[in-house]
Amino acid sequence: MISLPFTPSSLPAAADVLLRGGVVILPTETVYGVACHPDFPEALERIRAMKRRDAAKPFQLLAVDAQAVWANGALRSPAAERLAAHWPGALTAVLPRAAGPAEGYRVPDCPLLRDLLRRCGGLLRCTSVNLSGEPPARNAQEAAAALGAAVDLLLDGGPARLGLSSTVAQLLPDGTLRLLRQGTLHLA
Repeated sequence: MISLPFTPSSLPAAADVLLRGGVVILPTETVYGVACHPDFPEALERIRAMKRRDAAKPFQLLAVDAQAVWANGALRSPAAERLAAHWPGALTAVLPRAAGPAEGYRVPDCPLLRDLLRRCGGLLRCTSVNLSGEPPARNAQEAAAALGAAVDLLLDGGPARLGLSSTVAQLLPDGTLRLLRQGTLHLA
């Protein structure tokens, strides 16, 4: 595994790894994540295996902005727009889609990470860095200890600013909201 500081100069190398089907540990404002490009299902399976994650448990998509979410097929509605108003931020919104199952999206509150997302086409599959059932990594050292040997690149951004996972809320087809996980963001 290669480790680089998470700076503007490391973005081309990180994007290259992701666009070639690699797996990258990266910092977000909440916790550290392990990510791959959505066009490479084999990279997603690598992540699932390294985390020992149940095959039925989905991975969220980190998005550069709300427009990338709508372009990916999430149904745009007044309720979805209210959730999107929390972006960028620590909210993963599970949204119904025009075709296929609902999908979890988050626009991170980290301009450097959004720049990486832009370089990769606007979306990356991502999940927290940890073995399933263990606490998520809040810094690069914890991330390296948990999964570092199994990834292609680790971006060291220092301690995660919030250190707590995102709130996950599902927008149901009837427009009601179901809280799936309470994280740093409290929805009114």
